Amino acid sequence: MEKTDANILKKPRTLAPSSARKSGTYRQFIEKALDHAGITINGDQPHDIMVYNDQLYERVLRNGVLGVGESYMDGWWDSPALDRFFDRIFRADLKRYFEGNWHFYLHVLKSRLKNLQEGARSYEVGKQHYDVGNDFYRDMLDSRMTYTCGYWQNAATLDAAQEAKLDLICRKLELEPGMSVLDIGCGWGSFARYAAEKYGASVTGVTISGEQADLANEQCRELPVSILLQDYREVSGRFDRVLSIGMFEHVGYKNYRTYMEVSRRCLKDDGIALIQTIGSNRSLTTSNPWMSKYIFPNSMLPSIAQIGSAMEGIFVMEDWHNFGPHYDRTLMAWHDNFEKAWPKHRDRYGERFYRMWKFYLLSCAGTFRSRLNQLWQITMTPQGRAQPDCRLS
Repeated sequence: MEKTDANILKKPRTLAPSSARKSGTYRQFIEKALDHAGITINGDQPHDIMVYNDQLYERVLRNGVLGVGESYMDGWWDSPALDRFFDRIFRADLKRYFEGNWHFYLHVLKSRLKNLQEGARSYEVGKQHYDVGNDFYRDMLDSRMTYTCGYWQNAATLDAAQEAKLDLICRKLELEPGMSVLDIGCGWGSFARYAAEKYGASVTGVTISGEQADLANEQCRELPVSILLQDYREVSGRFDRVLSIGMFEHVGYKNYRTYMEVSRRCLKDDGIALIQTIGSNRSLTTSNPWMSKYIFPNSMLPSIAQIGSAMEGIFVMEDWHNFGPHYDRTLMAWHDNFEKAWPKHRDRYGERFYRMWKFYLLSCAGTFRSRLNQLWQITMTPQGRAQPDCRLS
């Protein structure tokens, strides 16, 4: 992990006259863009931005979204309430001001030329993100270590919201004792353990994270649960139910159809499949460059059109449930836990990691609050099966 480096919170550099003129021009452009979102540079509102390095403006214009995130990690700017700052940014669609740079288009080109979720690359997100450390995630998440959106309909705590989500999924799957379940991207085994304990199911989970697989097997050792370190495309066997919770974001647009084919191959003819995924309002073929570099390598968000096209002729869509605003609340709960536990982890991870993680959690909260991103639970069945009673809330 990266430790504090010399760039963190360093004082603004004194610019030469010509550089100062350039900086002034860049600032005017950024200022004009931020004005559309009601954000003031060095203002006094919680959503305003404080600039500590005047080179920020050129860096943002040159590197776009990547420059915004990296300059925050370097301590060049801050905001009293990053979640509110990003809520305003996304509502005003300011991304259009920053996409016209070569770093962004290089990222787009790379994603289109390569299948970034194929072969060894499919394991990169596990090594970089999910293997950060089980102790770190244990402090940030709920008691079951459920690293996906909770369901807050009748919940007042993170633990209650996550248990409500797990139970909602079990009910949508019409889970019964003795059923076999395939959990694609099982995380630390929270669903597998819940389904086995509460519904008497036998669960096989697959994950691309060694840390997750080890802990999940340990936590489920007395249950009919098997957790495998395996790519979902390598799964064999047939199951009564197939699901993924927060994994479809790692599949990649070139593999959406493959995911559906694998799910159908593994699902019995009278089975039910379910996907819980973050969704985009628009069809994308690349991800946020900063998020891809620092948080979720090779990941991207699917759209309704992309998911619909992928399942066409394979599954019948039975129910499409959107509770995106619940992810805002989940992320803010994770952030609260992260802040409380940070003194315990500071020496191991360092200040730059802290700023990276804070940027990640609070910017993501802003995407859901602004309705830029959604959270979907999609229930599907093989063609010809009787319709299940899956319209639950």
